[in-house]
Amino acid sequence: MRPYISILAEIPEELHESLKSYLETHPDWDQDRVLSAALSLFLLQNDHRNTPEGSRCYHSAARVYLETLFQHRV
Repeated sequence: MRPYISILAEIPEELHESLKSYLETHPDWDQDRVLSAALSLFLLQNDHRNTPEGSRCYHSAARVYLETLFQHRV
């Protein structure tokens, strides 16, 4: 089982309202899934693959992003 770490973050109210609206129309997504997808996509778009450690982190972020996008909740 993959370990998870809880975070507490403040976001702008407008972003929270958009998130609530999205979740109301996409019942197979939840807040944790959206935030995991968003954070991993951000890391992919702002990668630093110039080092072995950077390359490893990039591949880890890519794996999390794809798993998050294609996970199906029943």
